[in-house]
Formats: sequence, structure tokens, C-alpha cells
Amino acid sequence: MIGISACLGGSCCRYDGKHQEVSSLKKRLEQNQAIRVCPEVLGGLPIPRDPAEISGGNGFDVWQGTAQVITNQGEDVTDMFKEGAKRAYEKLQAQGITHLVLKDKSPSCGSQVIYDGTFSGTKVQGIGVATAYFLLQGMTVQSEVQWLAQQGGE
Repeated sequence: MIGISACLGGSCCRYDGKHQEVSSLKKRLEQNQAIRVCPEVLGGLPIPRDPAEISGGNGFDVWQGTAQVITNQGEDVTDMFKEGAKRAYEKLQAQGITHLVLKDKSPSCGSQVIYDGTFSGTKVQGIGVATAYFLLQGMTVQSEVQWLAQQGGE
């Protein structure tokens, strides 16, 4: 059993109200081999919502208090991102999940790449807030890109 970003399983929970379905992950859900989580929604953020990026670092920096998650409207949503990560972890832990496939480029779930915090579309190597929390708890995280490469595609 694995945990996956809810948007990868077909849930329309992204900031723009859409999903990023990966058919092989959705199939695992249908076969009861995966559970889905959306840390942002679990943290109380609505669907749709303003885009958010990490300003001043990455997810690890957010947990150390040296970076924040800010929307494109200037709202600080750091606490909601942190709360969502904790709630997602509790849900995953209750199911005995230790391996996750999460949506890269997300300020919450990114594990390889995130946006740089300027809302310019610039991507940088980095970790999202929930991914950082999961890694700090000893979980294994990979992006959907890594998952697809291991599975030989969709």
C-alpha cells in the first residue's frame, strides 16, 4: 500500500480545481493498493484557491521558520500548509503507509522541483512543505515522474 497525492489519483483538488491524474496510480486506488491525501485541503485551504509558492527557501526552511508559503495575493498560508502536512501524516500513519508518490512542483508535495517563490514560473530544485515533513518522519517520497520512470510509463 502506498500514499499518493490526491490530484494524481484523479481528485480535482489542485489550486485551480483540476487534477493531474496518472492512470497507473488511479488504478492502484481502484485496486485498494493506495490511499490519497491532499495536504493543502487537509490544512483547510479551499478548492479552487490562489496559487501559493514558498518564499525564502524550501519546505525544510518552512519547518525551521526561515521561509513562508505565500499566495500570489500576498496572503501567508504557511500555517495551513504545515497543519495539512501534519494531518496527512496522521492519516497515512494510521494506515501504515511509509512510501509516497507525490505531485512534483507543488509547494506542498514537491520532492524534486518547486517554484522559486516569485510567481514568475521559475522552477528550482527543492522540497515542498508536506514532503519535508514526511521525510523528517522517516517516510520515503518519490515524484510522479520518478514513479512513471520506474513503471515504464503511464
